[in-house]
Amino acid sequence: MVEIKRNDPPPAKHEEDRYRLVYSKSKVYIHPTAYARDNIPGFLALVKREAINPIYLLAWIPETLLNERGSTEWDRFVRIEERSDGTVDDDDDIVLIDFPIQRPESYAFSVPLTSIYSLIVHPPSLSSWYGSIAINLINGDTLPTLHFHDDESNSFTLHSPRTTTANVTAYPPPPTQGTSHIPKPVNSWGGEDVLSRLRQYAHILRSTLQPSLFLIDPSRADMEAHSTQIFADDAVDDILAQSSYANSHSPVPAHRRPRPLSRGGALPFSQRSSVLHRSLGTPPDSPSQSQSASQARTALLQSFSNITRATRHAAQNILSHPLARPIVPHLPDPVKSLVNANGEWGSWVEKGGVGEFESARVYLARWARIVAEEGERARRREAQALPSSSLVEEPSSLGVFELLHSTSNLPPPKSSRDPIHPVDEQMWNGWFDSEGKPTISLAEMRREIFMRGISSKGTIRQKIWPFLLGVHEWDSTKRVREEAWIAKQKRYAVLKDEWFGVPEVFDRQDVIEERHRIDVDCRRTDRSQPLFAAPAELPVTDLTDEKGAYKRYSTISPEMNDIGAQSPSNQHIDRMAGILLTYNFYEKELGYVQGMSDLCAPLYVVLAGNEEMTFWCFVEYMNRMKQNFMRDQSGMKKQLSTLQQLIEFMDPELFRHLEKTDAMNLFFCFRWVLISFKREFPFDDVLRLWEVLWTDYYSSSFVLFVALAILESHRDMILRYLVEFDEILKYCNELSMTIELDSTLAQAEVLFLSFSQLVADIDKKRAEQPTKPSELRNRTKGSNPDTVLSKLEISEDLRNLLKTT
Repeated sequence: MVEIKRNDPPPAKHEEDRYRLVYSKSKVYIHPTAYARDNIPGFLALVKREAINPIYLLAWIPETLLNERGSTEWDRFVRIEERSDGTVDDDDDIVLIDFPIQRPESYAFSVPLTSIYSLIVHPPSLSSWYGSIAINLINGDTLPTLHFHDDESNSFTLHSPRTTTANVTAYPPPPTQGTSHIPKPVNSWGGEDVLSRLRQYAHILRSTLQPSLFLIDPSRADMEAHSTQIFADDAVDDILAQSSYANSHSPVPAHRRPRPLSRGGALPFSQRSSVLHRSLGTPPDSPSQSQSASQARTALLQSFSNITRATRHAAQNILSHPLARPIVPHLPDPVKSLVNANGEWGSWVEKGGVGEFESARVYLARWARIVAEEGERARRREAQALPSSSLVEEPSSLGVFELLHSTSNLPPPKSSRDPIHPVDEQMWNGWFDSEGKPTISLAEMRREIFMRGISSKGTIRQKIWPFLLGVHEWDSTKRVREEAWIAKQKRYAVLKDEWFGVPEVFDRQDVIEERHRIDVDCRRTDRSQPLFAAPAELPVTDLTDEKGAYKRYSTISPEMNDIGAQSPSNQHIDRMAGILLTYNFYEKELGYVQGMSDLCAPLYVVLAGNEEMTFWCFVEYMNRMKQNFMRDQSGMKKQLSTLQQLIEFMDPELFRHLEKTDAMNLFFCFRWVLISFKREFPFDDVLRLWEVLWTDYYSSSFVLFVALAILESHRDMILRYLVEFDEILKYCNELSMTIELDSTLAQAEVLFLSFSQLVADIDKKRAEQPTKPSELRNRTKGSNPDTVLSKLEISEDLRNLLKTT
């Protein structure tokens, strides 16, 4: 991560030097990572240093730093933001501020306008919901990119400039009510507002070489270079004049625009035609026609079917404009009904939409998926309204079923899962006798949990998970388990004492590196969970006085403060980090590998912060997952290779398509398998999924059948629309948080049963066939089911999928 430090002008030499706030805009974010949870809100401000030689500064101050100054300083920034006239304050109404004390690791900055070389401006688009501005300095540095969350900013969500101040001067400000506010019509987005204000203090030139580049006080050489026309005027004007942006700021300077040649005053449109130009239709007879906007919107939707990779850049001239946001209300009625389908449209636009590096095929594939899923939900709602006696549940059509019917004529298996009736406290207690010994077998316990899952109510998971993972031995009495648990607690204490309070170990270079990796990962893992979201407190410890002197050698982040742009730590995050560091000493050959925090965090949450139990559950879980974290990636390569063979065996058509698109490395499945879909489902669904996987009821590699089930659910979209590897990768990555768990697990079970059925039938047919088939049979036309089955190869990797241990 690049460290951005404050770049202030030299310290003032006069007492009368003071900072005067002339412009402020709230909810300007910095996005340190791709995850919204890491976004940092702040204020973008223009500040005048009033001295003998006044200097104007452009500053960004995170809300956390401004909070340190209290509500008075906050109100000053809000008061300036409320001003809508854009005029400079009178002497009687000036607002003076004090810059917050900035930590050197903060993203905050304040730079003179004279030190800024250029701005890179990207308006809101379908691929970037929030417009952004990147600032390049004369010395070659680039400041953090600023993202304008206008739907949260006071300056864009107030009903009017002076309606009320009750809702905007609150400290800290309350969440905005996006649907009840009316955007102000002065500017289309926050970045344009900033540019208009900067023009009052500096000369800004928009480059004709790169329309997103704006030069600040350019030199004569820059002005000449960036005012040169390098493309045909008529082609650019065709696009601009035929769109609804004809009156917006054109990247072509006014003196270089083509003059009208016809007497009627209409622009002479070029006769050259491209796919995009044809999709836009003919220009309006009069530029004053009010229907130009709706024509552009209609043309936008119609052109998606014609846009190819060759015309992607041209399409961006339309899609990157601020008009993207108002498009939704003008969609056709059948499509408009899908826009707010369980928020999927909003999350889809948020995650990507139609970006610069994305073809229209990805857009159409996702659109088709949304339509299909909404249709399936409508079918379910209709089915639920019918009398229960008339319901006949039919299994969904998967690619493997065609293979089953065409070869062995086997009926599709049905899922046995019953998640509506999970294992609860009463059922669990009924499985033990008076001495605490189970009355059912381990296999029966695993079968019930596979079919039903575990109730999320109460603390029943804290009792079941240690049995499911193997921390507690199943076929034993309560007394035996307690004795074994005491031994495990002592073993954990010995392991932890290897580094806990031992300076010579804690400050060893290799341990410092492990601590850093663990600390960084733990600070950003599952921060939405209450335990990890709680504010930092002083850690409570039972250390003796002697070890208390070495407290700083005992916790990963002893001060638990904010480091850089990372989220602050607390006692639970630090305790989980200690568990992972102890595992580093327990499993010396493997150590800590990025991603392990994703596996440990749910255990810690479910076990309510029980350190010893979390550690031993994590050890047992890692015994299952250790192969995924080998540094040579041999374990992941083997699993993806097995998944590749499974796809070829179960769905040859999908396999051939992936092969044709160079997607056989299955890189889009890498994250799925690596951390068992931890980032593909909501947190509660992850817990339910892991419980099923831990049962090993059908197979110890059941995770591969879950991956296959997801691919089979989307096979039609992949086969129909996605013809390149990057398209499949993008489509599959954006399935995160959109997958329905119960139906996926039901499909995975059906796929496993189908696979098992096929393997058994193939072995049976091969045993029944003669060693040397007759020549007459080999010349028989048509596909004999027995022949088809006998030709299917079953590798040792595939046969291992039938094993439960």
